[in-house]
Amino acid sequence: MQEFTASNPDYDAHVQAAVLSMPAARLLGFHYNYLKPGYCEIEQPTRKELTQHNGYLQGGIIGTLADFAAGSAAGTLLPPGWVNMTTDFTVKLIAPADGEQVLARGRVISATHNTTVAAAELFAIKQGKETLCATALVTLRNIPLRA
Repeated sequence: MQEFTASNPDYDAHVQAAVLSMPAARLLGFHYNYLKPGYCEIEQPTRKELTQHNGYLQGGIIGTLADFAAGSAAGTLLPPGWVNMTTDFTVKLIAPADGEQVLARGRVISATHNTTVAAAELFAIKQGKETLCATALVTLRNIPLRA
């Protein structure tokens, strides 16, 4: 596991405030299991209104969770007063998201002043067993937060 250093000592509060203030994040109702420099884990309960006809978490929701997980991992490395915005992402759906919840684990691959590349792996949890259901590669632009 690669070691990263956060330039913002309050990265945890900053990332959670930035992400959880977004209406889309509030709609999904996920929560963070952890945030550490360059890494995060989001837990998303499976709810009927987020599923498709077979009861699996819908693919667009999986993509959104992947984006939030990768972006949150990237956000842990930003200086105070900065945020990131996704410029590109690719999601590969591997298996149905069949379970009581989905864990989205984000991690930074490369971080520079202007751009961060991060990845996410999503796991469906059913009766305590993790099944990889998706992977994502996300590119983010780092920008100063507007006043």
